[in-house]
This record gives sequence, structure tokens and C-alpha cells, in this order.
Amino acid sequence: MKSVFYFSSIALLLTGFQNQRAKNNDRSEPWAITPNLDKMAAEGALLPQQYCAAPVCAPSRASILTGLSQGHANVRDNQFDKALADNYTLANVLKKAGYATAAIGKWGLQGTGKATKGGNWPAHPLNRGFDYYYGYMRHGDGHEHYPVEGVYRGAKEVWENKTEVSKGLDKCYTGDLWTAAAKKWIATHEQGKNKTQPFFMYLAYDTPHAVLELPTCPYPAGGGLHGGVQWLGKPGKMINTAVGTVDSYTYPEYANATYDHDNNPSTPEVAWPDTYKRYASSTHRIDDAIGDLFKLLADLKIDENTLVVFSSDNGPSVEAYLPKPHADYEANFFNSFGPFDGIKRDVLDGGSRMPVIARWPSKIPANKVVNTPSISYDWLPTFTAAAGLPAPANSDGVSLLPSLTGKGTQKESLVYIEYVNGNKTPSYPEFSEHNRGRTRQQMQMIRNGDLVGLRYNIKSADDDFEIYNIVKDTHQSNNLAASMPELQKLFKEKVLQVRRADTAASRPYDNAAVPAVSVNNVSKGVSWKAFSGNYAWLPNVSSLTAKASGTANSVDIQKIKKAGSNIYLIEGYVNAPADGDYTFYLSSSKKAFLRIHEAAVIDADYGYAAGTTKHGSIKLKAGLHPFKIYYEGAAGKDALTFDWKGPAFARAAVPASVLSR
Repeated sequence: MKSVFYFSSIALLLTGFQNQRAKNNDRSEPWAITPNLDKMAAEGALLPQQYCAAPVCAPSRASILTGLSQGHANVRDNQFDKALADNYTLANVLKKAGYATAAIGKWGLQGTGKATKGGNWPAHPLNRGFDYYYGYMRHGDGHEHYPVEGVYRGAKEVWENKTEVSKGLDKCYTGDLWTAAAKKWIATHEQGKNKTQPFFMYLAYDTPHAVLELPTCPYPAGGGLHGGVQWLGKPGKMINTAVGTVDSYTYPEYANATYDHDNNPSTPEVAWPDTYKRYASSTHRIDDAIGDLFKLLADLKIDENTLVVFSSDNGPSVEAYLPKPHADYEANFFNSFGPFDGIKRDVLDGGSRMPVIARWPSKIPANKVVNTPSISYDWLPTFTAAAGLPAPANSDGVSLLPSLTGKGTQKESLVYIEYVNGNKTPSYPEFSEHNRGRTRQQMQMIRNGDLVGLRYNIKSADDDFEIYNIVKDTHQSNNLAASMPELQKLFKEKVLQVRRADTAASRPYDNAAVPAVSVNNVSKGVSWKAFSGNYAWLPNVSSLTAKASGTANSVDIQKIKKAGSNIYLIEGYVNAPADGDYTFYLSSSKKAFLRIHEAAVIDADYGYAAGTTKHGSIKLKAGLHPFKIYYEGAAGKDALTFDWKGPAFARAAVPASVLSR
């Protein structure tokens, strides 16, 4: 794989659904067009069953970048501008794999802290694995698409690495500016002395969103190295579209567009409101940029072996921060939520199902449709697998390469979302009656095959899930929960077993004890597998081939270790003697990671000081709880301690008497 390209846009249309509307040619249902995205889908794979990790941008992007679900990511709910955790990211894992890394566009995960002058934010992209950054650092800056003129929201700051560079960006529409910066960086890299080095680019557009500003002029013809948007580098004309009048260009397809507003063909059609012309033009502009960038990859002769992924970070928005007399934006003008109910900030499928396309001509067959459910934090293990490496042990995702390429067995994704919002779902007539005007508050969504478990306005861990067959019942109107008591029980248990509480994003189920599992025919002791390899992180070993395996009476690495092996997976069940709070302790000669059920309890990997003790607490019900310890030893001094303390006993080594397999 020569390079990896991840596009993200805010609240973009479900593009395939727009094509369906165009085909139907119902004049009461307007549509937008995206020819380059259509071409990308025809040349690659469409993933119509992929979800965002959270239905709003900051937590969604945090999960994309870290490979962690919202049950583990440190940025949750509406924590805009919070510092992304200092741990593994898409950028630093691929950088360690030999890739040059660049982030272009909106960031919003930098952290405020005290030292913000000169770009010294704690979680600046350069501090999270990127070699280069150009864009808006602050979340709120992304609500304005002209950084100098600040037409509706005031002037904003653009940063190149740790230098503020907005001076001279007159008339630079950010959709074009980020595209030009991305093209410049790619061309410079591919034509420079390091051109044999693969690269990873994270290109995060801030359009279409917020003020829905228009570009200045038509998109330049051609695309690629010598056409399309170009970086000129001259103050006052930094890019070749910094001409004409800001916020002025409506695409011809929409400038005079009309529709059957009253669903009565006998009455005259009326013009699209200006707000929707703006939204469609902004979407078309991104589509043009995608065509431009694909032409660049072709000009540089790297398009065949470049994996390109396009997605949005949440469902369609109703937030158009335009002054009157502009009309408010409503997501049901284009029905951007597709055949689903819900919008941005809903965990209903309309707010969390994404328009995802992946193209990699040398590996992904054309016109592929991937119908297995997946979620955005699956991309980190997918990209590491494409680079020939296992994902870090802390990742919550799985590689999607088997689904994309048709080779190998696809592991099941954990599709899980948690989020809180104080507003209500819109009362659109397109939605089922049950979902119109729904009170959101605390929400959860989890998927099992074709079945979705959904909770809104959660009061406690005992609240029932609504259960829907999302394939047959896209509007989530036929609640099957009464006929599925076993699945109800599974969902209630699973959502406690896959997450950890975060005091900065409290939930009504945070203090619920994690249920034990029922297991027949257990034996005393633990199982282990031994592996060998040199990785820059403690690997998830599911994609590796074991050199040896066996059982042991206890977690004693001295009795388990095998010559030539340096990585181990030790797993089994620990029997909690009573309900209550348990604290576990790990100390490793190099690295270790502990999961209980699927909850990440101790991370002694990233930034871990060998030989020190790390601990994590979890509330458990009495009974058996599955655990996994990932361990990497240090040659000649393999050591691993595994201690615990519980509601009625002090810290001690986890005894063999409570271990089973």
C-alpha cells in the first residue's frame, strides 16, 4: 500500500439515496448530485451499513483517530476542543509503520490548557503523530469558511504546524484552501527525496456546515497536478480560486432549481430556498475536490495502490448559522437521513449511519457493496492491517480488509454508541410516529446482526432496550423487544461489559456492576498463546500466528514463557467472590494490557515505564468474568505481576483458586 487517504466531511448527504431520488424524478423531492463520489463508489466499495462512533463531530473524530469506541475514548458527548488522549492514533501507528503523516482541515481536539500561545496546545496534531498540519485548530473556527473575511462568524485563525498563517488568505474558501494545501503536500512529498516513503493523510473538511457559505467562483477545470484548485502561495492570492466575490457562487445546477413544494403538479413549482442551494453547492464543491484529488493521485501514478476512504462524521444537521432572511435548514428538504429516522445528535440510524466509500483499485473490486455492519473506529485496525501490521491491543475495532477485498474471514465489529443531548428528534413526517419529537437525553445504541438495541432518555441500567430489525424496519417503528427477552438480557449485559465510566461524561448506568457470565465445563487455570515479533506497540494478536500454546495453573510468565517468543496472550475467567468494587494491578518488564470482558481496565502499553505498577477499578457482580492479558516481555528479565483487591480483601496476587478456563 503506497498511501492511505481518509476524507471526512461534516453532515454530508447520504449520496446513494440522492441518486435514488434523482432516478425517481419526483419533483416534490429535490436531490443533489455527486458525480465524483458516484465514480469513487463504482470503482471501489460502498459501506451502507457503517456507523459513526458518535452523532456529533468532536467525539466522532476522536474515535476515528484513536480506534476507540465511545465507551473508551476520552473525548465524549459535546467536549469540543478537549485534548485528544496521548495514546495511539491513526497517525502515530502509521508513522511508526514508516508512513509520512499529514492532517489538513478542522482539528478541534487540541485541548485548551494554559500554554496556547504560538500553537502550543497539548494535543496539537504534531503531538499526536502527524508530521504536518494545516487548518483550523479550534472547533468554533470551523463554523466560518472564510478565515480572513469572516463573513458571518468573524475572522478565524489558520495554523500551519505551530504558526498562525491566516494573513494573506483573502478570499480563500476553506473547502478550496484545504484541498489546495492537501494537493501541495502530496505533490511535494511524491516529487521529493522521500517519494518512496508511503504517506497517510487525514483530510477533514469543515463544509458543508454552520454558515453554509458559498465559494467565490466555479471550480477550476482539469484537476490534478496542473488543473483544479492550485496553491499559488502569494499573499492575497494564496490559491487560484481567491478571486471574485466571497460567498457568491451557486452551482448552475441549483441556481434556478425549482420543486413541487405542495406536491401538486398542477400548481407552479417554486424556487429552492437559498439555504438549500447553499447546502447543495457546498456538497458539490467537496465532490469536485474529490475528483481533483483523484486526478492528482493518477498524475503521480499512485492511485492504483492508494487506499482512499470517504466518510462523514455524523448525520445531517439542522444547524445553519445564517442570518435572516435566510431560511433555517431542515434535514428533510433532501431527506439527507436516507430511509432512516433521526439526524445529527440522534443515535437512531438517521443520525449515525454514514455515507462511506473505500477505493483501492489493486485490492478492492469495483462495485463492491459491503453489507456487514461496521463502525468508524474499525479504520485504525483496517489501515494497520493494510500496512501489514496488527493493530494495537487497545483498539476496539476490527480490520475490514476481509469485507473490502473478499479475502479472509471478517471478524464481527462492535457497533456501539453512547451520547447525551438535551434536545429532541425533529418531528418530520418522514419519521415514524414513535420517533417524532423524541426526548433524547442519555442515549445508547448497540447492534447485533440485523438487530439494533436502542435506548433514549435512559434513567438506569435496568431500562429496557427497544429492539428493531434495522434491515427490514429502517424507520425503527416495530419494537420487537417483547418477543426477544434473551436478546434484551444480552444487550443490557453487553453495554456494561464493553465500556468504562468517565467522570467527565457521566451516565446513569456508570455505577451498575458488570454482570458475570454463565460458563459450563470450566477447568482450573488459564490458557495462553505465545507469539514473536517486533512491533512499536503491544499488538492485538488475533491476526498473528501462535508459535506455541498451552495451559497454566496461574498467571506466571516464568512458567509460561517459551524460547523465541516475546508476546503472549493469557486468558481465562476470574471468579469474583462477591458483588462490589475490584481493583486490578499489572506490572510488566516491558508492556501489558488488561481487558475484563471487553472493557479496557489497565493500559500498561503506550508511555508505560517498564517495571512500574498500573491499576484500574471496575465494579463486578459475583461470578465468572472473562479476562485477557496481552503481554510483551523483555529478553532475559520476563516479569509479570497480576494482583487484585476486592470488597472484602486487601491487595494480593490473583490466586490460582479463582482462575478458570
